[in-house]
Amino acid sequence: MMSADATTARGDGAPADRQDEARPTYSLGQMTRYALSLGTFGFGGPVALVGYMHRDLVERRKWISEADYKEGLTLSQMMPGPLAAQLAIYLGYVHYGLAGATLVGTAFVLPSFVMVVALGWAYTLYGGLPWMQAVFYGVGGCVIGIIAISAFKLTRKTVSKSGLLWGIYLASALATVITETESIWLFLGAGAIVWLTRAPPRILGSGTTALGLMPFGMALPGVPQADYTTLGQILLFFTKAGAFVFGSGLAIVPFLHQGVVQQFGWLDEHQFIDAVAVAMITPGPVVITVVFIGFLAAGFLGAVAAAIGIFLPVYLFTIIPAPWFSRNRDNALLKAFVLGATSAATGAIAGAVILLGRRAIYDVPTAAVALVSLVVLWRFKVPEPILVAAAGIVGLVVFLLFKGGA
Repeated sequence: MMSADATTARGDGAPADRQDEARPTYSLGQMTRYALSLGTFGFGGPVALVGYMHRDLVERRKWISEADYKEGLTLSQMMPGPLAAQLAIYLGYVHYGLAGATLVGTAFVLPSFVMVVALGWAYTLYGGLPWMQAVFYGVGGCVIGIIAISAFKLTRKTVSKSGLLWGIYLASALATVITETESIWLFLGAGAIVWLTRAPPRILGSGTTALGLMPFGMALPGVPQADYTTLGQILLFFTKAGAFVFGSGLAIVPFLHQGVVQQFGWLDEHQFIDAVAVAMITPGPVVITVVFIGFLAAGFLGAVAAAIGIFLPVYLFTIIPAPWFSRNRDNALLKAFVLGATSAATGAIAGAVILLGRRAIYDVPTAAVALVSLVVLWRFKVPEPILVAAAGIVGLVVFLLFKGGA
């Protein structure tokens, strides 16, 4: 008979049954340091970051089980906000509850926040970053190679030989390419299809519950000073973006463009493009571009307000449903739903590779960089930051030699 302690939640918020079932083989400090390292050196955007987490935490270190990873990936796809940050928060929660989710999520975002603020300061001081376009010219193709490899590995791990799952995967990829966005209804619908096919409820509402997942200023030279009206607008706008925009990475860009450039006029068109470039050449989540936008609009406090606005909903939409996922992980209904939703999510990621590729590969040099990066990653174990740095140098040279005078 189980003791009372085994049936109650741990003090840090992690469920006791999770703790008894698989005690962690790592400390919270180790996981936090990993998140800090990933946030510092994790290039390639959300698809690549999700792939890194699977490679490092599931395959190599075996800190996280395949089942926990899949649950986290599905939850991250079904909830609004940036995919990679949500998954990092969930994986921190798996064994260490709220403390793990908070520390891991913060460690993952903090390095890119600091880098983007520093770039924003340089941008305001020196009147733009023309060198960035040259660097990104090479980095963009390399990033496509990185995320293509990551998407392939995720597909191989997630989608089995089932014709139904492959059909869902391909339909999701095609829908993502055509609509250029990711739809929550597609993930929910895919989960429901596999659920009804593999684990149909005998009596609706009996034995199992229905899926209820919807359940100080810093004065720096050249930096705009905070206007509290603008700070309030920034906080509310990016909270809305974090809470209501589904999709990851560049999928959020059209929404940001409408508000930042057209509605509020915080940035002009050129500045907005530079903001997106900053996000792509820095490690960590792509949505860190909001920090650059907030900084240009209202200085350091604007960057902080933008970061809080975009990431707070992400945090809440991850930790609130997480206990329900943990308690029902062996439920046949949930397993079937997760299988279908994960297949759709992986298909959407594959579709995102095509979308990003169309934007980043547009001539012979960028195509060559992408192809070489893909081959190098396929055949050799080259660290991604080194590959990105080399691609940036190539892009800088090629751009200056052949594009600079154009």
